[in-house]
Amino acid sequence: MKPLTLTALAVTLIATVFAAKSPYQSVLLHSRIRGRQHGPNVCAMQRMQGTDKKYFTNCKQWYHRKICGKPTVISYECCPGYERVIGEKGCPAALPLVNIYNTLGVVGATTTKMYSERAKLQEEIEGPGTFTFFSPSNEAWSALPTEILDALVSNVNIELLNALHYHMVNKRLTSDDLKHGSSFASMYQDFDVHIHHYPNGIVTVNCARLVKTDQHATNGIVHVVSRVITAITNNIHSFLDTDDDLETLRTAIAAAGLTHMLENEGSYTVFAPTNEAFEKIPPEMLSRILGDPVALKDLLNNHILKNMHCSESIVSGTPLETLMGTVLEVGCDGEELTLNGKAIVTNKDQLGTNGVIHYINELLIPDSAKTLKEIAEGVPQVSTATKLFGDAGLNRHLTGTEAVTLIAPQNDAFKGTMTMTPEMRKVMRNHILKARLSSKSLYHGQELETLGGNKLRVFVYRNNLCIENACIAAHDIDGRYGTMFTVDKVLVPPMGTVMDVLKAENRFSTLVDLIQKAGMTELLNQNGAYTIFAPTNNAFRAMPPADFNKLSRDNRELAKVLKFHISEEFLVSGGVTSHTRVNPILGEKLELGMRNSTMYINRVPVVDSDMMATNGVVHAVGSIIKPLPPKAVGDQPEGDSTHHYSAVRAGKQVMKNDDLFQKVLNSQSSKTMTRVQ
Repeated sequence: MKPLTLTALAVTLIATVFAAKSPYQSVLLHSRIRGRQHGPNVCAMQRMQGTDKKYFTNCKQWYHRKICGKPTVISYECCPGYERVIGEKGCPAALPLVNIYNTLGVVGATTTKMYSERAKLQEEIEGPGTFTFFSPSNEAWSALPTEILDALVSNVNIELLNALHYHMVNKRLTSDDLKHGSSFASMYQDFDVHIHHYPNGIVTVNCARLVKTDQHATNGIVHVVSRVITAITNNIHSFLDTDDDLETLRTAIAAAGLTHMLENEGSYTVFAPTNEAFEKIPPEMLSRILGDPVALKDLLNNHILKNMHCSESIVSGTPLETLMGTVLEVGCDGEELTLNGKAIVTNKDQLGTNGVIHYINELLIPDSAKTLKEIAEGVPQVSTATKLFGDAGLNRHLTGTEAVTLIAPQNDAFKGTMTMTPEMRKVMRNHILKARLSSKSLYHGQELETLGGNKLRVFVYRNNLCIENACIAAHDIDGRYGTMFTVDKVLVPPMGTVMDVLKAENRFSTLVDLIQKAGMTELLNQNGAYTIFAPTNNAFRAMPPADFNKLSRDNRELAKVLKFHISEEFLVSGGVTSHTRVNPILGEKLELGMRNSTMYINRVPVVDSDMMATNGVVHAVGSIIKPLPPKAVGDQPEGDSTHHYSAVRAGKQVMKNDDLFQKVLNSQSSKTMTRVQ
């Protein structure tokens, strides 16, 4: 085994340090690394512009130069426990150890130091003992409402002393000792203070962020925090039970049977909708959800996170999982806490013994509590289909308890003005399936029954999952009783065989005649899974008359040409990737691709795709399809010389045995290539 180089050893040591430390210690180390060019023990700090909030910087914040969406200013300050020395670079000197009272002055917590004097606490924190003091910063004291601060300082020997004692623990606790989820008895009636660590390096005590940590003293340690913290005595449910602004929520929790959970031990985050939030939704919708225990429980669980998240822990958008299994994007915009990008939080960080409550003024209704109509109305991309379902009188299937699957085409699938006619009503009925399905359980060849009585087939491709000609364009949305699939096209149920499809359109009249002459009518009427690349009348008109006449008189050669346009693999346009190959009934493989939403077969563009038949699908082409010329050696993938040799040999064999076929195809070559290019 080779010895590690010095660089490799350094990288290994740094990786070990990061792996061994808490998220807070990792962020602190990152700040040290960013500040080391300014001297020893210098940490890079980021301050949110327009505020006094400073953060040790992590990678994401450093490169984005933003916290809560706001620009930051970089400063370089002494890391915890160090100070500058005049004439020397950085912060080379360790802070001298003094008692906690004097340490409060050293770390700039002068207001706490002043109130310690008023409350007669000075002697205690100057004397013997071992304490941890979570000292509010000067800004924290200033942020207290005037009436609360006045009440504290007006009776200094009791209320203020009690408040300061609640910020103290009768033992030395470094940041390493403040484990996530731990609680410590304070020096005020042994009421606990609650510690939480977050992956971004934030550490909180009762939702107050530690802004300066590990300031050692001779008789303990000081951590400066961002707020004045208060004692927590009630659980979340008790808190909800005492606020009239949460009366509707309280009633809903009782009806859903969630009272017991919110009374027990845990560490939850509740986004509590106010009475105003419930009043914002339509009364009939609210009444339906409140009367449905399953929907109601889903609604409430969608407002509860599995873990406790104080507002101070959020510095950027973060996806967090709810008890229901959905994900909420919890973020911030300056001082505002946001949900899914919206500033709907009206009151933050109401603490209980088993979690935290944030008030919100909008309901977060999950899809699982909605009807299919409500789901569709919330998806702008299917607004046209939503209106057409209503115009067709189908809303009763989308608002009741019927188990159905809604197939909703995207808006751009509809062309022109959509007027409700008997035919359109029939089309829309075929977009509702009689069972509740999941796209994950669909399989190739499966048949699905619609409200219109039609059977739709499922086609599974490497790149797509399609129902007839329409392919699924978005994830399923599961409602209370049904599921919605979003698709890229309006569904076209099969109507007759391939021959029926061709006979129904005049543009294929020449092709129909040639199929009949070649004796292939029965083939295209029988059961199967054919893909027909059908030349239009214009494609045949583009042939020299002499060649067309000669071809139409020779049934054997005619059949060869036609079979080169037919595959026994069922392929709708949604199943075509940038390089798809299919085998025709006769001849070399056809190469398909997509460019600018147009399908090409051997470089010939499809002019109309996905005409569905019971035994196949028809794609109209404006030119006769010819075999591609063999690729030059330089065109082949590395190591593919065997394929090149086979292609050349196959091309020679076609020219030798099928002279008329090749002549007909070659006569189209220059015309076709000109159009394609």
